[in-house]
Amino acid sequence: MKTALLIPTFNEIIGLRQIMPQIKDGWVDEIVFVDGNSTDGTIDYIKEHGYKLFLEKTPSARRAMYEAVNYITSDVIITFSPDGNCIPELIPQLIEKMKEGYDMVIVSRYAQGAKSDDDNIVTSFGNWLFTTTVNLLYDAKYTDVMGIYRAYKKDLVSSLDLDKEITFTTPERLFRTRLFWEPILSTRAAKRKLKITEIPGDEPNRIGGEAKLQTIKWGAAYMYQVLREKIWWK
Repeated sequence: MKTALLIPTFNEIIGLRQIMPQIKDGWVDEIVFVDGNSTDGTIDYIKEHGYKLFLEKTPSARRAMYEAVNYITSDVIITFSPDGNCIPELIPQLIEKMKEGYDMVIVSRYAQGAKSDDDNIVTSFGNWLFTTTVNLLYDAKYTDVMGIYRAYKKDLVSSLDLDKEITFTTPERLFRTRLFWEPILSTRAAKRKLKITEIPGDEPNRIGGEAKLQTIKWGAAYMYQVLREKIWWK
């Protein structure tokens, strides 16, 4: 089983310098970056270290990730943020869990034994609301449906229609925002009754990069997606 680390970036040079040296040689087979045309030295850092790099051609990290996925040769993708929120030491645990035959393994900030230092009252409530809604609608047992830090089979991107713009077009237009695919990935994986598990993992405070949260817009758009799934996607 080959594994690729897929890392979206935008002005993340501070985090890259601290986090990337903690990722040991041999943990993964590929490291691929998707960058939103950073201006702080992020792109130079990626190129200097010989990592694969895909630049956004339009203002959408998700579309750039589609292109990157097409070039990844590994069987499993781990999506990872280099801003300090993801603990690199959990990468081997994710891989070992995937080797047990799971379709997706999530690093949960809310599982027993884990905590988030980056949460506030609004984001904590939002994560609870989304997770509870998905669990109730799709008979799932998630503790964290929103987080980026997870491993999953690469073919889920196509089999769950994450590479289809129709999955995102309407909520993005309605709420004037751009969405990532983690919440809908969680939703559709639960709806398909795929083999899913979680491992506990702390979420430390951000150490660099620019916060990109659009709390109200994202919240409304993601909830629209989750509820729409009940009647629309098969």
